Amino acid sequence: MRVKYIFLFSLCSLFLSGCETAETSQASSGRLTIATWNVQTLFDGEESGYEYPDYSLAAGWTSEKYQARLNGIADAIGRMVEKAPDIIALIEVENAKVLEDLITGPLAKQGYRHSFFGGNRNAALGIGIISRFPFEQTLIHSITSQGETSPRPVLEARFIIEDKPLVLFACHWKSKADGEEKTEPKRKDSARVILRRLREIRQEGSGIPVIVMGDLNENHDEFFRLGESSVSALMPDDPKASELAEHIQTDFLIISPQKPPQATAFNNKDEALALYSPWWNELIGGSYNYKDTWETIDHFLLSAALFNGSGWDFDSCALINKEPFVRSNGKPYVYSAGTGNGLSDHLPLVLTLTQVGETVAAGSSAL
Repeated sequence: MRVKYIFLFSLCSLFLSGCETAETSQASSGRLTIATWNVQTLFDGEESGYEYPDYSLAAGWTSEKYQARLNGIADAIGRMVEKAPDIIALIEVENAKVLEDLITGPLAKQGYRHSFFGGNRNAALGIGIISRFPFEQTLIHSITSQGETSPRPVLEARFIIEDKPLVLFACHWKSKADGEEKTEPKRKDSARVILRRLREIRQEGSGIPVIVMGDLNENHDEFFRLGESSVSALMPDDPKASELAEHIQTDFLIISPQKPPQATAFNNKDEALALYSPWWNELIGGSYNYKDTWETIDHFLLSAALFNGSGWDFDSCALINKEPFVRSNGKPYVYSAGTGNGLSDHLPLVLTLTQVGETVAAGSSAL
């Protein structure tokens, strides 16, 4: 597997005149909110030739429908929680212009000043992040395995918020559309890249908190849903999972129900890294409904440094399953390009962090 690293700094952020204020951010009051939402095929109003068929000019897609879609998504973002989240990962957006159109258009009064987009060349859709805070550093990890590039890269964004560090990985892993077994290696490729970066960040020795978020196209309990018979890109801290993986963490993320997360079932505890999933405790149901079955494929996965009583710490996580995100039957209000009705086939998640204690001093190995 070959990983391409593209270093992007201030040029990838959209900065508008103005500064952060108490009115545009909650961080000054000790709270930080982060959302992840797969907005389902957010194409712009121009035709590039890579759009899905329903979003072609021939199919009736127009700039007016695009603008209406932006307005609907912006309105929904404002209604996720009491105050629109400070940072949002938006999955399935066509290009950087879509992010710019959102934060300079219908979201202009919400205080988002910065955006970061990543997508593979000639791909229909990519990943974006909009933020009230400037990016300290951004990276795009494009993944090539067996001569084929993964449909979407992994975005890495580093922040310094209230003098405290935070690293986010925004993801959209390969879907199961071509078959679960056939596509699992692609999801493992993405997990391997994140695992490598987690280990590199840990070596910095500064206890930097890390959040992996986005649509991973894999349930938090995937191992159990598959009958404990195969190694998937997300594995629990479970003796059977450890035994099946030969006790070595290579191309999967270990997700734990413990706070802070631990990899107690793996023999090489010093090398193994676990992340906490709110699906084990705080979240109920699912974020995506497939054939009347709820799936937990949208995620926040949190490193141990978010539970150490210093810097930014985990407070809560919520599944946004209210109107206008759901219909009367409680299922996601899927967007229709033909009628212009709906929002997305995924429900958003919102994570709340609180500011506590002093920033972890250099030399700590916590992650």
